[in-house]
Amino acid sequence: MEDTQPKPATPEPSPAPSPAPSPAPSPAPSPLVDRIAVPAANHVEHLNVNQIQVVVRRCSTPNVTEETTYFIPRNPVVDAGTNTDPPVVCCPLLRRFCPCPPRGLLASLVTKVLLASVLFGVVWSVTEKECLPGGNLFGITVLFICALIGGKLVAFIRLPKLPPFPPLLGMLLMGFLLRNIPVVTDGVYIDFKWSASLRNIALAVILARAGLGLDPLALRKLKSVCLRVAVGPCIIEACTTALVSHFLMGLPWVWGFILGFVLGAVSPAVVVPSMLLLQKDGYGIEQGIPTLLMAAGSFDDILAITGFTTCLGMAFATGSTWYNLLRGIMEVAGGLVAGILLGFLIQYFPSVDQKHLVMKRSFLVLGLSVFAVFGSGVAGFPGSGGLCTLVLAFLAGLGWGTEKKRVEEVVGWAWDVFEPLLFGLIGAEIRISQLEGHTVGLGIASLLIALLVRVLFTFVCVLCAGFNMKEKVFIALAWMPKATVQAAIGSTALDMARTKDDVQMQKYGMDVLTVAVLAILLTAPVGALIIGLSGPCLLQKPKNSACGERVKPNLSAFFLGTAAGGEDDSETPVTYESTL
Repeated sequence: MEDTQPKPATPEPSPAPSPAPSPAPSPAPSPLVDRIAVPAANHVEHLNVNQIQVVVRRCSTPNVTEETTYFIPRNPVVDAGTNTDPPVVCCPLLRRFCPCPPRGLLASLVTKVLLASVLFGVVWSVTEKECLPGGNLFGITVLFICALIGGKLVAFIRLPKLPPFPPLLGMLLMGFLLRNIPVVTDGVYIDFKWSASLRNIALAVILARAGLGLDPLALRKLKSVCLRVAVGPCIIEACTTALVSHFLMGLPWVWGFILGFVLGAVSPAVVVPSMLLLQKDGYGIEQGIPTLLMAAGSFDDILAITGFTTCLGMAFATGSTWYNLLRGIMEVAGGLVAGILLGFLIQYFPSVDQKHLVMKRSFLVLGLSVFAVFGSGVAGFPGSGGLCTLVLAFLAGLGWGTEKKRVEEVVGWAWDVFEPLLFGLIGAEIRISQLEGHTVGLGIASLLIALLVRVLFTFVCVLCAGFNMKEKVFIALAWMPKATVQAAIGSTALDMARTKDDVQMQKYGMDVLTVAVLAILLTAPVGALIIGLSGPCLLQKPKNSACGERVKPNLSAFFLGTAAGGEDDSETPVTYESTL
């Protein structure tokens, strides 16, 4: 709305005489220069709350001033950019949180739903019934999403001054619930071949991570106490489990050792986060206890997997006992030779001058690991695949040097995808309707007896290691949780028995899987709580911050037996490293 009020030109009175000359008239201002003025009293009737008065003065001659007044609406009727009427805002608060077109969180959610819908449409158009309820792809997708949600929910459970509960518990329970809820079970169906294949892929990823995570310096400078903690409790628990399960559960000796090596591995997913939390607070770092347990955990797992694959090959071999024993030794030797050859191959190919080197190396490590696990089964030597994967990943990382870390990150991303699938599928294998009460009771009894023997033998292994009594008790208790390895190899024997279509072996495999799941459910949360509660009570903090800094542990200092701070030896307190 524009209102122009031209005023008639009137001669201005002559100025009073002054000794100073009158200044020259200023040049006429540009018509684009506006000045906002307060409306005068005689102009109030022309204004309302939605108007702004703009007064423009232009001097054409020194004696004549022309003044024009504009009334500009605060909300223009016409949009200057589009020459159209502006949008009508019915609710400013709604428009603020839900802008149109959507932006921010709302736009992100709409985009994700759109992407998921397009992906579902493409896969459905290719596979048809597999993507619908009752199909394998639908069941795997639902299981994956539910396992992720279960893991997140368990991770939210935080107790003061205690390590967080491992998310794998929520993944395992979600799979168990999906399998045992009557209505859901019919819709979430996964064929056992699909399930076995996904679990074997997850096993290959775990083995590749374990091989890449081995430290060659630790292997060369391995101290006797670390070797005893890594090897002794695993072997003793495997033998104890084989003996107890043979007489209590009626398992054959070779199946008893299969169960023993499944239970003999300690879980890095529980021990490592708990040790890092204690190390952050300073507990046990002068004695090197967190470093000792984290370093020995990898070797403990490798020993258990190697023993398991060897016994697994013997269990499914046909022939005499001596032939089966010789076959197991040949499988170990074959896995070592194949792993050495493949490891040296991918050390040099791809070469360092190629593009996308990390992605190519990661693909070769993961691809060869999966090929070794599946190919060994096709070739009739199932016990050699796991060892081959460990050796090739270790040798490849040895040749890559510091670049190994980047490959480990990519392999870690693959594990983030297959971890929910692995634990969800393991939980889905347990059916309440097929469980027998005495089998569960005897399995728990065998597990508890084996754990008791393991704790006692671990205490014996650290008797002459320079620790005090409380620290020895803590190491023995902390060397108990089980989770990752049990989920990875617990169902392997059952999967092989199903391919052989042997009912008796399927029963043995189900017994092994049942005890493995019970071990995860019982020892993972209890072990995390024991470490979190007993650590501050049984371990010592540095006496002062300076001492804590001087003996801050690292892997090389631990295995080389040198102080980490480089201070004068007279000021350094007596530590575990110095006693060695």
